[in-house]
Amino acid sequence: QVQLVESGGGSVQPGGSLNLSCVISGNRYSFNCVGWFRHGPGPEREAVARIQPRSGTTFYADSVEGRFTISQDNAENTVYLQMNSLRPEDTAMYYCAAARKYCRGAYGADTAPDFGYWGQGTQVTVSS
Repeated sequence: QVQLVESGGGSVQPGGSLNLSCVISGNRYSFNCVGWFRHGPGPEREAVARIQPRSGTTFYADSVEGRFTISQDNAENTVYLQMNSLRPEDTAMYYCAAARKYCRGAYGADTAPDFGYWGQGTQVTVSS
């Protein structure tokens, strides 16, 4: 049974920071791509950051480049999303997701349908 559990969301003022955590149960080497998605008022979930656990290679959406950092612990059980310089448009439900496919490549995991395992989400609200 694969489970992903997020934590660390909350309400912050613009310019503030949050650090989200995603704990992955079971075999920590079962996945080749782990990502953070967010779902705002629109219909789609946006991939904001992805990581390949074995190599540590990271990928970012243009909207968060330079502000967000995805990382993992040494045992590869937990994936983090450090969010700095938060803006009101960052307000969304943030989800951790895992895929068997690698992040990189023409057929890599880069959109929501590529990820078969999802957490329950953690709310991030940025407002004054």
